[in-house]
Amino acid sequence: MADRSGEVRWDGLCSRDVSSRESAMENIRQAVLKKSKAVARSKEDASPPPIRGGLNEMLSRLLMLSKRCPFRDVREKSEAVLRSVQAAARHRCSYLVNIHVNYFLQVGGDPKWLNGLENAPQKLQNLGELNKILAHRPWLITKEHIEQLLKTEENSWSLAELIHAVVLLTHYHSLASFTFGCGINPEIHREGGHTFRAPSVSDYCICDITNGNHGVTQVQSSTGNNATTEPLCEVEALMEKMKQLQECRDEIKASQEEKATRFEKEKRESMLVCCSEDEDSASTRDVSRHFEDTSYGYKDFSRHGMHVPTFHVQDYSWEDHGYSLVNRLYPDVGQLIDEKFQIAYNLTYNTMAMHKDVDTSMLRRAIWNYIHCMFGIRYDDYDYGEINQLLDRSFKIYIKTVVCTPEKTTHRMYDSFWRQFKHSEKVHVNLLLIEARMQAELLYALRAITHYMT
Repeated sequence: MADRSGEVRWDGLCSRDVSSRESAMENIRQAVLKKSKAVARSKEDASPPPIRGGLNEMLSRLLMLSKRCPFRDVREKSEAVLRSVQAAARHRCSYLVNIHVNYFLQVGGDPKWLNGLENAPQKLQNLGELNKILAHRPWLITKEHIEQLLKTEENSWSLAELIHAVVLLTHYHSLASFTFGCGINPEIHREGGHTFRAPSVSDYCICDITNGNHGVTQVQSSTGNNATTEPLCEVEALMEKMKQLQECRDEIKASQEEKATRFEKEKRESMLVCCSEDEDSASTRDVSRHFEDTSYGYKDFSRHGMHVPTFHVQDYSWEDHGYSLVNRLYPDVGQLIDEKFQIAYNLTYNTMAMHKDVDTSMLRRAIWNYIHCMFGIRYDDYDYGEINQLLDRSFKIYIKTVVCTPEKTTHRMYDSFWRQFKHSEKVHVNLLLIEARMQAELLYALRAITHYMT
């Protein structure tokens, strides 16, 4: 079933004759296995990899057939082929990377740089360590990291250049959260529009479309909430909690000691929130060649007995410190970033689901401060006891996943929180998440730069 150019033919799968479909599928299976073995062999031998476009196209076609083919036998055998090669072709969504790769080439970028970070100029390679810490554990950034980049050498960075780089890196990290949080992926038949995963006990399909588990209609949760039925009066209950908290604010003021205790409690509890139901993420990705140390990822702010000092906003804030530093070394950009933060934080239509004329400022502040709490950042004037009142566990799981490990975000998580709210309101949540994340990363990086300068 191959044409003259050696490409696999798929028309036999359209036949009404079962034996013809079986023969066509067997030829396709053999071709896929041959190509996947060639890819695996090149990795083992460290030899130049074969062109993978053909294999990727075949796998995406099989994925499409396994979901949409009207013939049951073709659907089942397509899935079986995918399962047989899953260890050699584990794809992750690469939507943003592909966009920027195309832009890079359009403006005349050197294609060799795209073969791996080691092929980029040394000056860019030097950003690798800062980039990975900034993306996953920004609280570990110190002035020593900054000094290493700024020391006098041929490939050193100037302060202005470094500020520019930090802004771009943090912006890009936050865009990744927005992309996965909103489920933005290429179409299933396009490169990067599909993901292959091993079967799991949670009844996920072997091939999750666009990282979203679209076949799952029931929401299953171990968070203590009854997630399989639509909650009654979910919105009204949340509004009532907001009203009660506002009344408590007016009547009783928590002491600084109580606020500090509640912050530490919320920070500890945030470590117990799992980022994803699927702990085993793919170890190889199409985008892995663009960065080093693929095993490096998010770890909780303080765990395993290691204590990291709390970041007090009263000592270093965006408004009083970060904004002016960025604006001084990267003119006008500080203003643009500040406007971006303010728009996301203050944006409201004064609605909650079907209710109008609602003041949502308390809820928006709880979301923003919870994200910063996960990064060890504390606002001394905020009562962190409000977070547990306003954000349930399924919402916290979604927030932590989108912010800390966005590639693990699933359609199931998106559906599991605020089930009576509009999609536009959930997109607004994603805007809050990405801006709070970007500001948290910036605060740690800019504080380290300030310490270096002083």
